[in-house]
Amino acid sequence: MASKKTPEINGGSMADISFIALIFFLMVTTMDKEQGIARRLPPLPSEDQKVEDQKVNRRNIIQVKINASDRLFAGNQPMDVSQLKDKIKEFLTNPSNDPNLPEIEMKNVEGLGMVPVSKGVISLQNDRGTTYSKYIAVQNELIRAINELRDDFSMRTYGKKYDLLDEDRQKIVRDAVPQPISEAEPKDVKKK
Repeated sequence: MASKKTPEINGGSMADISFIALIFFLMVTTMDKEQGIARRLPPLPSEDQKVEDQKVNRRNIIQVKINASDRLFAGNQPMDVSQLKDKIKEFLTNPSNDPNLPEIEMKNVEGLGMVPVSKGVISLQNDRGTTYSKYIAVQNELIRAINELRDDFSMRTYGKKYDLLDEDRQKIVRDAVPQPISEAEPKDVKKK
C-alpha cells in the first residue's frame, strides 16, 4: 500500500500576516512622553568673562526648604503649599517697604525706562527624601507667584496679560519682573 503524505502548510502567508499586524500596531500605538519642568536657563557666560562672587544681602534672600517629611518652610516658618504663592509675592514686591524684605532698585529696562525691580532671590532647597510630587507642587507655586506678578505688571503697563504680549514686550516684562529662583544642592539628612 502506498503511504499518504501529509500536505505541508504554506508558512509564507503567515509571515505576511504577522508582518502586517506588526506594522499596524507600530502605527496606531502611542508612546508616553516623559515630561519635565520647563526652565529657561541663563545664557552661558563667554569664555573671556570673569567669574565674580556675588554677595547678596541677607534681607534679599528667602529660603524655601522642603524636608524629608515633605514639610515646607519659607523664611524658617512652616507653611502649607497653598500659602507659598502669596508669601513669595509679598516678598518680591515688598509693598510696605519693610526693612526685612528685599530692596527695590530703580533699573533701566530697555524699551520702558526706569522701573522699580526687586533684588529678591528665592533659594529653594530640598532633601533627598523629599517626594517628587511635593517638589513639583512647590515649584509650581513659585512659578505661579512670578507669573502673577508678570501679569500684574503687564496689565498696568500694556493693558494685556503677559501671555498675550508679543515677544519684545514679553522680554521687557521679564526684565522688569525677573525669575530669581536659585536651587541649592539637595541635602541628605540621614548621612552625617
